[in-house]
Amino acid sequence: MSLIVKICGLSTGETLDAALGAGADMVGFVFFPASPRHIALGTAEELGRQVRGRALKVALSVDADDALLENSIEALRPDLLQLHGMESVARVRDIKAKFKLPVMKVLPVATEADLSTLAGFAAVADRILFDTRAPKDATRPGGLGEAFDWRLLEGLDLEVPFMVSGGLNAINVADAVRITGAGGVDVSSGVERAPGVKDPEKIRDFIRAARAVDETRLASG
Repeated sequence: MSLIVKICGLSTGETLDAALGAGADMVGFVFFPASPRHIALGTAEELGRQVRGRALKVALSVDADDALLENSIEALRPDLLQLHGMESVARVRDIKAKFKLPVMKVLPVATEADLSTLAGFAAVADRILFDTRAPKDATRPGGLGEAFDWRLLEGLDLEVPFMVSGGLNAINVADAVRITGAGGVDVSSGVERAPGVKDPEKIRDFIRAARAVDETRLASG
C-alpha cells in the first residue's frame, strides 16, 4: 500500500494548491486559536471547496467541545476528524457516534510509557497519529518541529492504520518510515518558512521525498 502523505496546517489557497498539485493524500486544517495555523470558519469553507475531492480533508481540533466541532464540520465538510488534545477514549467514542465521521486520535510520545494508552485508543479510533510530546510550558500540543525517538515504534503491530509526525521534513521522512513502519506521514512546520507560513516549494519537496519511499519499497520488495 502506498504511503499516505498529509500536509497539515494549510491556510491559503496558494499553499493548498501546492499540496494538491503535488499529490497530497490528506490536507489538514487547524481549528485551534492558540495555533499560528488556526483558520476562521469562512476561510475553511473556501479552502474546503477548493479541494474538490482531490484529497481527504482533515479537521484538526484540540479538546474541542461539541459546538466547535459542529461549526468546523459545517464549514469544512471534512472526511476525517483529527483529535489532537487530551481527549479520553470515551470522548473519542462519543465524537464518532455523534458526528458520524472517522476519527484519527493523536498520541504524544516522548518515552515508552506514553504508549500505555495506545490499546484503548486503537479500539475506538479509525487511525492513530504519533506526534512528539510537547514541553509542559508549550501553548499548543503539536506543530513544534521536534521529532521523537522513532525507535519506540519499531515492530509496532496495530489493527488500525497509524501515521507519524513531529519534526518531519524532506530530509528525514524516509528514515522515519523505515524505522517505524508507519503507513503515513504528517508534516506541518517542516514545510514552513515561518510558524504558520507554508512554503509551496517545501511542500513539493516533502511530497516528492515521501513518494520516493514507496519507490524504494518497491525496489527492495
